[in-house]
Amino acid sequence: MLQLMYITNVPEVAAIAQQCGVDRIFVDLETIGKKERQGGMNTVQSAHTVEDVQGLRKVVSNSRLLIRSNPVHKYFKQEIEAIIKAGADIIMLPYFKTVYEVQFFLSLVDGRAKTCLLFETKEAVEQADTILDLDGIDEAYIGLNDLHLSYGLKFMFELLTNGCVDQLCEKFKAKRLAYGFGGLARLNQGMLPAGKIIAEHYRLGSSMAILSRTFCNVDLSNSVEAIRATFYAGLQEIRNLEYELLQNGNPEKYAVNRAEIQQIVNQIVNE
Repeated sequence: MLQLMYITNVPEVAAIAQQCGVDRIFVDLETIGKKERQGGMNTVQSAHTVEDVQGLRKVVSNSRLLIRSNPVHKYFKQEIEAIIKAGADIIMLPYFKTVYEVQFFLSLVDGRAKTCLLFETKEAVEQADTILDLDGIDEAYIGLNDLHLSYGLKFMFELLTNGCVDQLCEKFKAKRLAYGFGGLARLNQGMLPAGKIIAEHYRLGSSMAILSRTFCNVDLSNSVEAIRATFYAGLQEIRNLEYELLQNGNPEKYAVNRAEIQQIVNQIVNE
């Protein structure tokens, strides 16, 4: 089953997500360069802090606490130390372009937390073989939004149809890393329906996915019970589909699903 992640810095929301079966609570500290890259896009630009990590650590017990740091910067060593001290289980490095940046990150963590590399630049993809030869990498993730911008594509799910995600997943698999990609809305929502994306996760051997803001937009509800009901229903839909894929998924069905994704993506790009 997919390890499902939800981005929040609110302890009450994290507790609900954990109770409903979210596997990882995701705190997003990344701010450096993000506004410049994604300005004007309908993307989440968080304002989370290390203090938020400390607060969530008190309530996150069954789930794991994943922290996305900033890219490597002048005070990166101090940031990584603070993240580890705050209690991170997993630290994700975003927007790297060089082997050196990854080496520096891995040396700072030094086995004190699990490490996850977020491949979201074309430079990282082009050097993937060398990067993945480094010791100390536990997981890899493909950030479709920034990566499609890096390649100058119109739609982030073009990366599912042009072979980029397939090639990276094969490299991750060869290194026996856990890996994942993209984000998931509710099952029948999104420009590309989430159910079709989940089938791609299974075809590609992915084991992780981030639940998107639209999966449960807590800004639209002041009711704890409404938030809990949204999480519960949405997770049940995903898990039910996963059970079906585990029982009945096969290469022929996945090939049909992939062809349907190609058709939908082409239509969106052309429009």
